[in-house]
Amino acid sequence: MTSPAPRNRPNIVLILADDMGFSDIGAYGAEIRTPNLDRLGESGLRFTQMYNSARCCPTRASLLTGLNPQQAGVGHMVRNMGVPAYQGYLNQHCVTIAEVLRGSGYRTLMSGKWHVGGAHDARDRNNWAAGDAGHPTPLQRGFDRYFGILGGGGSYYNPSTLMDGDTFLEVDSPSFYLTDAISDRAVGMIQESAAGEVPFFLYVAYTSPHWPLHALEEDIARYEGMYRDGWDSLRTNRHEQQKGIGLLDSKWQISPRDQDSQPWEEVSHREWEAYRMAVYAAQVDRMDQGIGRITSTLREMGIDDNTLVMFLSDNGGCAEFLAEDSNRPEPARYDIPTVDGRPMRIGNSPAIRPGPDDTFMSYDLPWANASNAPFRLFKRWVHEGGISTPFIAHWPAKITRPGILHEPTHVIDVMATCLDAAGVTYPAEFNGHAITPLEGESLMPLIEGHDWSREQPICWEHEGNRALRDGDWKLVSEFPGPWELYNIAEDRTELNNLADGERDRVAQLTRIWEEWAARCGVRPWPLIPEVHAGNTRGRHDHIVL
Repeated sequence: MTSPAPRNRPNIVLILADDMGFSDIGAYGAEIRTPNLDRLGESGLRFTQMYNSARCCPTRASLLTGLNPQQAGVGHMVRNMGVPAYQGYLNQHCVTIAEVLRGSGYRTLMSGKWHVGGAHDARDRNNWAAGDAGHPTPLQRGFDRYFGILGGGGSYYNPSTLMDGDTFLEVDSPSFYLTDAISDRAVGMIQESAAGEVPFFLYVAYTSPHWPLHALEEDIARYEGMYRDGWDSLRTNRHEQQKGIGLLDSKWQISPRDQDSQPWEEVSHREWEAYRMAVYAAQVDRMDQGIGRITSTLREMGIDDNTLVMFLSDNGGCAEFLAEDSNRPEPARYDIPTVDGRPMRIGNSPAIRPGPDDTFMSYDLPWANASNAPFRLFKRWVHEGGISTPFIAHWPAKITRPGILHEPTHVIDVMATCLDAAGVTYPAEFNGHAITPLEGESLMPLIEGHDWSREQPICWEHEGNRALRDGDWKLVSEFPGPWELYNIAEDRTELNNLADGERDRVAQLTRIWEEWAARCGVRPWPLIPEVHAGNTRGRHDHIVL
């Protein structure tokens, strides 16, 4: 299946945040306390134009397989929509990083959120079984060890579909907190593996800072009062910091406040709004603390120098609004009691203080607009705010010139990079199935300090939102609207639509996108009419986990 691998192969640690915006860590302009990620960024490489696939499941599918999400079977979310590209779970014509690396002698480990294995209703396990054909778990897709949740999110204190290996777990301790549990297990897996003679691949997939706003009081206390100046001030401050760091060109103006936001001065319940952002920041902070324990363990075990650590987020900041009334579809999806049996208080109500285990709240569109500073739109859309992620690569043995890189890259490149780093060949066949050729391009030349430029355009489709990035040009459409065209080198915040004056270029790039869509099995949206409700602009309470 694979070519012989060289000696002294690196360990690889791939860390994924959930629903975290481009500007939400210190190394990318935030005021949030993230010293461990900042250290990795400052002594490694920070990419300014790394793109994800706009949503949890599609990004995870691309990240793990090096393919476009439709090619891997996860073109939307985990619901099976009746066609192969949108079946909701990884198909047999893709391979995961874990499958390929395990076949070449790596130990493969995962701690965290899976969310590429079909739909999981924790309330009714009679209609599905973990590990069946439509619900593959990490153990069926190449991982030797697994701890985490199969589904998309939920309580941090009492998560559903929590598993250790192939066994479901029920939380029985009021001190359980999922972010800490993911970090704890990751540290344990490193300790168990570092003593062996084989390298390891560890995938750490946090749920932080995905809603609900669940954070520990000691972490919230660091941020209480910090956000009283509001989201407008926060966006401006982060943008100025980004320009000062050198992440963004100073000629790119910050995008206007989103049309569905309000000026801070007109907002009711400002103390409560500021507190919501404080809880969100606390969630990011706690994740960074866990990443610090992971990287400290690498150093303590003497393996930091030859370990490639990569960090990114699965999509931009999330504008989803959790309604505080009885009109939510499927309210029981989230109505899971606390460990000690208290009912969940669901919704963004100013009468509820977020953070504790019996609350279920989101931070909402205006704060997500700040998380994505200086860009437009959010998770689910393919304008820059929905698809731009921090990306940090740290590998002391290889990165001799730390710095900031501006080449356009995509999560499909992570698989190619891991295999290149390990000296392993991508297979043409696996377990008797022909494997779709790799779409990503290795970033190892950049890691080793060489020149590199992307050979193929990057394309997107999610819920009818479409985009293509080819060199400096970006073609993008917000469903169901027309194509827009931007020169990203001059206008990365997408303020000057050039489509009317560049009709030949729009036509040329449209043909490229359409050829890609046909090749990858992209279907017109909506595939299932009722799913269209989830793509409305602004505040929407149709949340698909």
